[in-house]
Amino acid sequence: MLDFLLKIFGDPNEKKIKHMMGIVEHINALEPQFAMLSDDELRAKTDEFKAILAKRPTSKDFKTDRKLEKEALDKILPEAFATVREAGKRVLNMRHFDVQLIGGYFL
Repeated sequence: MLDFLLKIFGDPNEKKIKHMMGIVEHINALEPQFAMLSDDELRAKTDEFKAILAKRPTSKDFKTDRKLEKEALDKILPEAFATVREAGKRVLNMRHFDVQLIGGYFL
């Protein structure tokens, strides 16, 4: 029965991963641009993200506020992940794999 339902509606996990793969492609496309940033410029990205999140609209209603927060985080996610990936390459000499980016998104 479950197989039948999965064939009709699809696996929800696969849909989420497929959506995330589009974001990972965006992060990968940003990689050359972020590699050209100086250490100070890369560090400044964090301040940019904080400023964007500080300016986001808020609501007294918890559910609405969570939705607004998620929208703000989704807007900065590709650049934030590209920043972390580039910092990891520079500091640890290790590059995050695409699957690690997907895991980070779901955490």
